[in-house]
Amino acid sequence: MIRIDGSFGEGGGQILRTSLSLSLVTGQPFAIENIRAGRVKPGLLRQHLTAVLAAAEVGAGQADGAELGSQALTFTPGRVRAGEYHFAVGTAGSGTLVLQTVLPALLLADGPSRVIIEGGTHNQAAPPFEFLAKAFLPLVERMGPKVTVALERYGFYPAGGGRFTVSVEPCPALRPVHLEPRGDIVTRKVTAVLANLQRHIGRREVDTALSMLNWAPEAGEIVQTRESPGPGNVVMIEAGSAQGTEVFTAFGQLGVTAEKVAATAARETREYLVSRAVAGEHLTDQLLLPMALAGRGSFAALKISRHAQTNMEVIPRFLPVRFETAEEEGYVRVAVVAVGA
Repeated sequence: MIRIDGSFGEGGGQILRTSLSLSLVTGQPFAIENIRAGRVKPGLLRQHLTAVLAAAEVGAGQADGAELGSQALTFTPGRVRAGEYHFAVGTAGSGTLVLQTVLPALLLADGPSRVIIEGGTHNQAAPPFEFLAKAFLPLVERMGPKVTVALERYGFYPAGGGRFTVSVEPCPALRPVHLEPRGDIVTRKVTAVLANLQRHIGRREVDTALSMLNWAPEAGEIVQTRESPGPGNVVMIEAGSAQGTEVFTAFGQLGVTAEKVAATAARETREYLVSRAVAGEHLTDQLLLPMALAGRGSFAALKISRHAQTNMEVIPRFLPVRFETAEEEGYVRVAVVAVGA
């Protein structure tokens, strides 16, 4: 039984999700205490409970302590089963983080799977749908599996109610990938999404971001939708190179001007553009687990956040790997190394 202290490092839900993912893949049970001890509301919120129950369903597992507010959990996995799944968070809690929990097991399952997830698709505390579709999953596919996602309905905070589907064609084992320092940016796009809001908000956001990045007007796009239970706004900036695409986001909030929202995303993008990194802060964190499952690999990262450092400590509890980082000119090299290599 692997024992995890959920209060160490950044003390958030990623510790639980990573443990669930790797427990499913490796078949090793674990017990975790002090779940989300570093958060204002510790314990399992609805999205975390949904992730636990999803893991138990996909892996025919037993989850003791799986209830709202619980700060301790024991998870015993069974055999991962490919198939049709439907998970509903029931709030604006992130559906993308629920997918993050069960995806590694489905990537290596014995057959294809289709997953429907309902809940939040766009909120500040989680990767939005487009980050998965354009930044993370294309890199995962280089490792062997095929993952297709489709957004059916936006789910912004606080209304939630979003919906997306995921189709997974697994592979026997993930192939290692090595992502070299980034070359020239070849694709540029600024998108403002407006759910049940006026178009002028998006126009101001797009114009602000394009001006700050010195990108041409044709790189801007405004998407208006009523396929959302509530109002919402997000600015997404894509920067693509031969090595991959990064997506930077900022969300509209009451009392925050459209210009300030766009400037937040543009500043994060500019930090990335002056580096030689392939992966920004959040993509770095996301890549650690699949690369560890491949047994080795490397990539050029913008920075190593506390979130990523925590993930680097949890993963070796389940897998015989270690992480090595080195400061290089314009990026941080992250390498996954098999223990004993």
